[in-house]
Amino acid sequence: MKRILIGLIVAAVLAAGGWFGFNLYVRHRVTAEIEAAFEQVRSGGGKASHGKIGFDPPSRTLTIEDIDVEPGRPPLAGVKAASFKAVGVRQLDEAHIAADNVEIEGAELAIDGAAGAASMKLTYKIPRIALTGYSGLARMQGAPASDSTIDAYRFGLEQFAAMTAGSLSIPTITAAMTGITGGGTGDITYSGLTFRNIDHGKIETAKVERALVTINVQQPRPDKVTSGFSDATIDDFDANVVIAALNPEKTDDDSYRRVYRRISTAYDMTSTAGIGAKIGRILVEDIAYRPSKFRPAELLAVLPKDPSASQNPARMRELMEKLANIYEGARVGKVTLADLSMATPQGTGKLNAVTYSEGDFALEGLDAPAPQGQFKMERFALKSFSVTNLIRWAADLTKNAGRPPSPDQMLGLFGVLAGAEIKGVVAPFRNTKKLVTIDTVSLDWGQLVGSIPSKAHVVAKFVTPTDPSDPKQLPLIASGIDKLAIDLDLGAEWREASNSLALAPATLDIGGIARAQLGIMLGNVPREVFSTDPAQLMGQAARIEAGSLAFSLRDNGGVEAAATQYARSKNVSRDAARQALADNVRAHREDIAADNPEAGAAVDAIAGFIETPGQTLVIKLTPRAKAPLMQIMQLLQTDPGNALAQFKIEASTGL
Repeated sequence: MKRILIGLIVAAVLAAGGWFGFNLYVRHRVTAEIEAAFEQVRSGGGKASHGKIGFDPPSRTLTIEDIDVEPGRPPLAGVKAASFKAVGVRQLDEAHIAADNVEIEGAELAIDGAAGAASMKLTYKIPRIALTGYSGLARMQGAPASDSTIDAYRFGLEQFAAMTAGSLSIPTITAAMTGITGGGTGDITYSGLTFRNIDHGKIETAKVERALVTINVQQPRPDKVTSGFSDATIDDFDANVVIAALNPEKTDDDSYRRVYRRISTAYDMTSTAGIGAKIGRILVEDIAYRPSKFRPAELLAVLPKDPSASQNPARMRELMEKLANIYEGARVGKVTLADLSMATPQGTGKLNAVTYSEGDFALEGLDAPAPQGQFKMERFALKSFSVTNLIRWAADLTKNAGRPPSPDQMLGLFGVLAGAEIKGVVAPFRNTKKLVTIDTVSLDWGQLVGSIPSKAHVVAKFVTPTDPSDPKQLPLIASGIDKLAIDLDLGAEWREASNSLALAPATLDIGGIARAQLGIMLGNVPREVFSTDPAQLMGQAARIEAGSLAFSLRDNGGVEAAATQYARSKNVSRDAARQALADNVRAHREDIAADNPEAGAAVDAIAGFIETPGQTLVIKLTPRAKAPLMQIMQLLQTDPGNALAQFKIEASTGL
């Protein structure tokens, strides 16, 4: 029994010694691994130190105190943490570790040259960071050898893409900014940051309850601007796409890859200068990058070191081409900004929405103060608008080196967008209490031949007060017309299959005066006529043949207004005035009919149209044979009668 007892005691002593020996070994190994990681920073030219290291084997809890790292490479100037604690630490393999929970207390992060400004500095303070279900690299790998900001960002994202975590939460982040342009300083505060399901560079959901930025500037005048985002949510973020775009070896990736599925938030801003703004809702959907084109490193490489220095045109074109590539390499499915308002000392303007989808940009429901009164607009839209084409068009203009742009360069603007539209405008008319109202103004074009559209359509419907300061409008005012209601619809299209150009029945309706329609057809219109070369244009224009022409004019009060004005000037009755005006037309009938009897019939129709208000005058011209358009145009200037003789003329009137 005694021997058994002694044996048990010896076994217990040996076991205890083995346990403590194992603990010492584990602590030593953990400490060695941590020292190796810190030495990796020091060997790269940085500074790295820490305080007490603790490791509890039963719970596999690792603690590190007073972490202080200065990488020695911009833009990251330093990282500090009062304490680091990881529970359930384990090594998955030689390169990866995991932990059930990680907590970092009293963290600080310093960045120099933030936002590309060499003098700007940011210092972040993060009281607490907590992760659950963490796994990642045991040591940093592939640290960049250069001082490039892009390489530093890519390196940070690569480390992030090597980790997974169930969640990451940061209650608050505060940051101080110095070196802001204009001699300013600022503060940033984030609250309620949460990240869910982090998986090798992908984040299922990220949320920020509030992000507040306060900036104090001295130039051009002292001001304090406070702006913030609320309830910001990011769904389905993929850092791997950004890494590819920042990697110079990925220039062959020509596909669009989604970075964000959706970003939503709200925004507000106030200023001590009396300016404020609010956006009730911001929603951006399906943001994708095309790594072969979205190359921010290439853009930064050509940016001038001194922004104030003048750049030669070639350098500017290179810069603008890189910028155009950035826009071409980024694609956004849809953008919606809703419930916008802007407060100024002159009043508050409101906008229901700003939207962008597949190149179509629109403003909806604008109500804003103007110097003469309130300005309202239901809708303003740009159709198929391309920022990429706009930048490249502007870059092309720099080739002129001070000379005016060529016609071909100016026509290049048609490739930037395919049309524009304005609806529902109510605006003050000059300094009067009257209003201009625009129902619709729409302009569309397309079917570019080179840089020239071969299809266009214009619609305009608006009402404007008559202007007493315009001498041309005085007869209308004298006739009691105090406003003009204009309704214009004009379309033209070149049809390559038939080599014809048609002016669709163009309609001009002036309320209370008249409604006119005009249709024109031209034949043998070659593709080569769409040229900015004057010689080629004139040479090809000689081949164009005049086609049919149809014109109609409906009197809606214009004849009576003209008769009234004539009656007042001659002090006669309106009936006598109408008859006098008709007689003035008939006075030229014999001369016109001498060359073309059909033209005489047209004169009779016009005179009858004047004699009886409220009629519709219709005139049709049909070429008797092939009639070169240029020849007809010359005859109209030198011999109008002979020009009309080339056409069969039909004229009529009717109620």
